[in-house]
Amino acid sequence: MTAVKTEKLDVYGVGNALVDILALVKEDFITKYSLQKSGMTLMDAQKQAGILAGLENISLKKRSGGSAANSMIAIAQSGGTGIFVAKVASDPNGELYRQDMLDFKIEFNVPPVSTADNPTGTCVVLTTPDAERTMCTNLGVSVNLSTSDIDAEQIKRCKYSYVEGYLWTGDSTKQACIQAMEDSKREEVKVCFTFSDQFLVDMFADDFHKLLSNYCDVLFCNADEALSFCGIESLEESAIKIGELVKTAFITHGKEGCLVVQDQQITSVSGFSATAIDTVGAGDAFAGGVLYGLTHGYQPTQAARWGNYLASNVVQIQGPRLEGSWKNKVQQIINT
Repeated sequence: MTAVKTEKLDVYGVGNALVDILALVKEDFITKYSLQKSGMTLMDAQKQAGILAGLENISLKKRSGGSAANSMIAIAQSGGTGIFVAKVASDPNGELYRQDMLDFKIEFNVPPVSTADNPTGTCVVLTTPDAERTMCTNLGVSVNLSTSDIDAEQIKRCKYSYVEGYLWTGDSTKQACIQAMEDSKREEVKVCFTFSDQFLVDMFADDFHKLLSNYCDVLFCNADEALSFCGIESLEESAIKIGELVKTAFITHGKEGCLVVQDQQITSVSGFSATAIDTVGAGDAFAGGVLYGLTHGYQPTQAARWGNYLASNVVQIQGPRLEGSWKNKVQQIINT
């Protein structure tokens, strides 16, 4: 029998397990396949295979990904710890994914499932010359994440839980979200939620409003998502409105940095200079940096500075994740 781990950790993350397939493409590729530029489109395996066929003469890179998973890796690279909960299949992509998490010392305990119904989820990430990323996602077995995968005893080990908005697209994964939040509240673990994408805000604004009011301690979103959620054109006014629903919010705004809303007080935290070639994963890295800061005693504005720094480095590489450890830079960045 495997011993139950009891050591305290920083973050309990819940999200989709997706293997990213990265490609640099020209603008006309997006037009040819009628894709939503700079957004994420859910599609079946057949349609995704058609896009991959169109990339046969383009160099591809494969990385384990998924929004919350990227944030968990950023936490680990900052020197933090955590558990990630997601579904993978018993196929090569699933094993790649599991091993990648373990290599970063992130616990990954959900057993793989049979490939009879679905493979491990994949996301084709198309980056155009303007550094914008367009994502074509086949969720695969990720859609099978359920309440039975959420473990209150494991949540109890952590200071914060972190749930990605992408899970709201399926009934089973949505219920897993709610279960994780309810268990967190019961165990006095702070609940963090990310809107993940503007299309989710457009579809589920009412649901997200209730989530913030009923469960959420910390919200992550970008400026476009905040404006869409609030239905107004002023980012400052949107921040005020969000601050009435949640104690703490981090609203990213590209190269401008971010707004930190804390107890209805709004502070702007400037970004870092960067030459962007690929924006995929920037928001995920930001959230991971912030979560590291919050779980290690830093003020929200200090945590945001570290998040901004990680995001500014991610946009300068292809793909959603930095390499190696970054923990030796934390003090230098936060204290300058």
